[in-house]
Amino acid sequence: MAIQKAFILRYRGFGYVRFQIPAAVCEPEIVSFLETGLLGKTGVQSVAFFVKQEKLSIRFDEAACDFLQLAKYLFQLVSDAEQQKLFTTKALAVPAVLSLRERLGAKLKKSRANQWVQAKYSDAKETVQAAKIVTKLGMKRPKAFIRDPEQAIINFLNDILVLYLIKIHWKRITQIWIPSPFKYRYEWLAVFYLFFLLMRSRRPKS
Repeated sequence: MAIQKAFILRYRGFGYVRFQIPAAVCEPEIVSFLETGLLGKTGVQSVAFFVKQEKLSIRFDEAACDFLQLAKYLFQLVSDAEQQKLFTTKALAVPAVLSLRERLGAKLKKSRANQWVQAKYSDAKETVQAAKIVTKLGMKRPKAFIRDPEQAIINFLNDILVLYLIKIHWKRITQIWIPSPFKYRYEWLAVFYLFFLLMRSRRPKS
C-alpha cells in the first residue's frame, strides 16, 4: 500500500510545512503513533493534526532537520504504522457503491471551487467581525465624528486597512518574519513605518 503517495504538500515555509493527508491516517491510533514519532525527531518543535480537515502541520528547526529529512522520517513512520497493522480494514475501505448524489456531493466538497468559496466566506466573516470591533471603538468617540466627520471617516478606513494588512500577512509575520528579523528587516521597517503613519494621522491638528 503506497499510502505515502496520498500525502499532498499544501504549504512549505521556513520551519513550517502543511500536508493534506488521506482519511486512513486520521484514525486516533494512527494519529497518536505519528504524533509521538514526529515529536521524538530532533528538530521537530510541534505537530498538529486537523482530522476533520484531513491536514497535518509541522513546525521544525531548519538547522537541525531540513524538509527532506522530515519528509523521509514522516513517510518511514507511516510505513512503520502499516507494518504494525495500525491501518484497519475499516479505515482503508472505500464504499463499493455510492449513489450519484453522494458522489457528486463528495466531488463538490473536495473541489477547488468549493474550497475557494469556503476560504472567501471565512475571510469575509473575519473582516466583518473586525469591522464591528473598529465600529464599536469609533462609537465611543461620537464627539470626534460630529466635530470633524471627514477625519473620523478617514481614521475609520485607516483602521480597516491596517487590520486587513495584518490579517493577510499574519502567517508570514508569525512563521517567517519573527524567527528571522534581520533577514526580513525591510519588511519590519515597512511595518513600523505603517504604524508611524497611523499614529501620525491620529495627532490632533493644531
